[in-house]
Amino acid sequence: MTVGTAPAAATTDDALDACIERAVAYMRSIQHADGYWWAELESNATMAAEHVMLEHILGIGEPARMRKLARYILGLQQADGSWPIYFGGPGDVSITTEAYFALKLAGTPPDAPEMRRARAFVLAHGGIGATRIFTRVWLAIFGQSDWQALPAMPPEAILLPERFPLNIYEFASWARATIVGILVVCARRPTVRIEPARGVGELYARPEDRRRIAFKRDRSLLSWRNGFLALDRLLRLHERSPWQPLRRRALRACERWLLDHQERDGSWGGIQPPWVYALIALKSLGYANDHPVMAAGIGGLLRDFAIETDETFTVQPCVSPVWDTALAVTGMREAGVPADDPALLRAGRWLLSKEIRARGDWCVKVKDTAPGGWAFEFENDGYPDTDDTAEVLIALRLLDLRDERADAWRRGRGWLLAMQSRNGGWGAFDRDNTKSFVTKIPFADFGATLDPPTEDVTAHIAEFLALDGMAADAPALRRALDYLHRTQERDGSWFGRWGVNYVYGLGAVLPALIACGEDAANPRVRRGVRWLLAHQNADGGWGETCASYDDAALRGRGASTASQTAWALLALLAAGEERGEAVRRGIAYLARTQRPDGQWDEPQFTGTGFPRDFMLNYHLYRIYWPLWALGRYRRALAGTALHLPGSAALA
Repeated sequence: MTVGTAPAAATTDDALDACIERAVAYMRSIQHADGYWWAELESNATMAAEHVMLEHILGIGEPARMRKLARYILGLQQADGSWPIYFGGPGDVSITTEAYFALKLAGTPPDAPEMRRARAFVLAHGGIGATRIFTRVWLAIFGQSDWQALPAMPPEAILLPERFPLNIYEFASWARATIVGILVVCARRPTVRIEPARGVGELYARPEDRRRIAFKRDRSLLSWRNGFLALDRLLRLHERSPWQPLRRRALRACERWLLDHQERDGSWGGIQPPWVYALIALKSLGYANDHPVMAAGIGGLLRDFAIETDETFTVQPCVSPVWDTALAVTGMREAGVPADDPALLRAGRWLLSKEIRARGDWCVKVKDTAPGGWAFEFENDGYPDTDDTAEVLIALRLLDLRDERADAWRRGRGWLLAMQSRNGGWGAFDRDNTKSFVTKIPFADFGATLDPPTEDVTAHIAEFLALDGMAADAPALRRALDYLHRTQERDGSWFGRWGVNYVYGLGAVLPALIACGEDAANPRVRRGVRWLLAHQNADGGWGETCASYDDAALRGRGASTASQTAWALLALLAAGEERGEAVRRGIAYLARTQRPDGQWDEPQFTGTGFPRDFMLNYHLYRIYWPLWALGRYRRALAGTALHLPGSAALA
């Protein structure tokens, strides 16, 4: 792989120190007074497009905000008229359709050059008939697609008991929370009238696509997919029947579920998809905008999730303060900031204040465990996650907060152990969320609907347990290591579920294996090292395109980025490669590409929401990950340990 031609000059000790200090100074300058770090979580144009549609549904649109939303959407359009899932990616017909419709709703003239290019792209890629189910739901609300074209989603599904093979708790937390709102929306079928000129009938390649969706059948007659398609036909008959004895009870159950699951900030699940569908669902059930539940939901979107400038407006798919703060603390400590530094102690105490003591959806499968963990967001008591909890506990371990952290530490550790799945790994939000047949329902084309154990999350938790003193032959850690051994790819890499992609997987797993006591000379470790050496770019950095989730030939290939270079360096440093040529060149890349203010430029998306379908750019990844790698490299060269408050040093 050859990307870039800049030479990888040696980085002097003074230059390395200056590089680290600039990044530390920048991190200090952006810390919130309350102690946390947080920056934008960027996704794609659907966030702004769906917000335009939501404001029209709720009747809260303001002309000035509509203009800002339109400018934001147009700013993301590509030369071919499309909008992509991630920066620099191929155009996506669903995202482009939603962006086009939102622009029409916001008042953009349909004969504008940008609109003509968008229209041509959509039609060339199958028109609305090729879009995802989510897009068709939005269009149906505005009368631009027929409700009967959608798969049947009867609200009675919420009445299925937990012991039933297919119930809402067999879906991933994000899918579950979204589905409940959609059950109501599909049953109530709300309609928002718009002027005919703002419709998108021109985006249908074939008129019949308005009335039907062509679902692909499996070749094998007996398959889950074909079985669900047959069930869908029966459910459609039920939807047309006047006799629906459980409908009222089901809608009440959905309503209660939505009311019970709203967070203090007005969100549902701390993420945009269930939030917007919950608001639409409650609106269709008769809730006025000034009802406390609706007011909190609308206010939270416009306040806590909004990114507004003088020119543009959008909303984030989620916010990441707990994750950002935990990783920032570890990066700062690796960079030499003391354990008792006032800024880091503020961050640690803020993290302790965000511990979740409530019993959330995870209790459905893990009934006899006390709550104790951390979520990703400011407010999300229903959905703490194992990855955040592990990283928070690792960060707290590095701070001089021993007496203050003890109880939260004990609870978090116990909760993590209880969340281990049968195969030895950990999913993010639920235990044993692995029933793959739920992904075959016709409605499930909107991204990942399961939360199975993954290599990266399991590695972070295994690393925490090892650093906390658990022996590698303890049952929980032994099972975790067996899982990681089984999931190594033939080429030596590991898949990255929550970061792009195999570079992220290696950046998580190799440090975990070494922390758990595996020798750097272990053949499994050496295979991972060889993979990283083979995928270093000519400029000294590492990069991997989001397209590697679709095309195996693109594994480890892409323009160098600061965050992915840092992940590769952390893996190589763990494997004892600190004096190797590849590490030297990687460090030189980071030193050479750092901006004078201490940041790095990184427009590429290196995080994931759902691989393939929803990618993310964490705007702090480009700072604290390189800082972490640079600090650990400096320590490794000097042979110094990271001293922990009140305990032995950590090499």
